Amino acid sequence: MIEDPEGTILALFAAFCRIGGCIMVLPGFSSFRVPLQIRLFIALAISMALLPVLWDTLYPTVHTGQRIYIALVAVELLIGVTFGLIARYIVLALQFAGTGISMAIGFNAAPGGSLLEAEQEGQLTSLISFTAILVLFLTDFHHMVISALVRSYDFMPVGTGFDPKMALRTLTDTLAGSFMLVLRLASPFLVYGLLFNLSIGMVNKLAPQIPVYFISIPFILFGGLILLFFGSTEFFMQFTNGFETLFLGLR
Repeated sequence: MIEDPEGTILALFAAFCRIGGCIMVLPGFSSFRVPLQIRLFIALAISMALLPVLWDTLYPTVHTGQRIYIALVAVELLIGVTFGLIARYIVLALQFAGTGISMAIGFNAAPGGSLLEAEQEGQLTSLISFTAILVLFLTDFHHMVISALVRSYDFMPVGTGFDPKMALRTLTDTLAGSFMLVLRLASPFLVYGLLFNLSIGMVNKLAPQIPVYFISIPFILFGGLILLFFGSTEFFMQFTNGFETLFLGLR
């Protein structure tokens, strides 16, 4: 029998705010294809599962009532959203790299519906981002995120307030690190596109009568897709390793 039902509910809701805020923007879970009820139940289930682990941290704070509970809820939401944005920024950087790869290899088809988001994006970008999310789930990245949320109570305990300077610095470092990561991943395609277009430009200068645009597009597209086919395994492996390094190193 629960001795303090009110304190238990308040502690559960405090855990739900941090965990639910993270789930709300976490890649994969925040997709428009995942119903809101499913996200709610996932966040609630994780909160209930972690409540016994976090009991000694949450219950004394909500039981004593030393802080305004509404302010505590707002702070917990901000902390959870910050953790979720760290992962989301890394995936958004990969989507940016996918757009750059599409342009570099001449895959300039009309954008279509995204598999993960509500807006339109290129087919190659959608394929890369969807595969990256699938690989992250196969490597249990959500377990890593949940573990990081549990450890966050050690250096950002309940009731200590939200440090916007630390949050902004963390998100800025995440953006810098993630774009350096995807720049390394996309560099073979960018170099390939640059060298190919430079060669085609020289051919056009030597023989202006040749319609180089119609001749070059099939070759640059074929070479880019072959490069993606043979390098996809290493591409997503490096992204997965970089994701873990960035997420665990920038908290």
